[in-house]
Amino acid sequence: MSVRLRLMRMGKKKQPMYRVVAVDQRAPRDGRYIEQIGRYEPLHDPSLVEIDNDKATAWLAKGAQPSETVEKLLNISGAMNTMKIKTGGIHVVGVEAAEEADAEAAVSEEE
Repeated sequence: MSVRLRLMRMGKKKQPMYRVVAVDQRAPRDGRYIEQIGRYEPLHDPSLVEIDNDKATAWLAKGAQPSETVEKLLNISGAMNTMKIKTGGIHVVGVEAAEEADAEAAVSEEE
């Protein structure tokens, strides 16, 4: 079973609200989900994004693939800051290690 992090539409007609959920890839958009990890309300000004970063990073570490929209929301909430995506998969990297890599890259660009 492949797991995806994606949006599940809620709310009334022309007034969308979304849940960010972990779901089997083959399930329908508004079907049964495994776990709810957050919510997104685009009509608020500014948009409301509430995501449980611990649950999101746990699912990403297990191999769940986020949809494009959910990936953007995870970047906004900060859940992707502790994750480093490579072509071979997703690897968890500590915040300190990521900061050190950024510092080394900045030094090499100056030279």
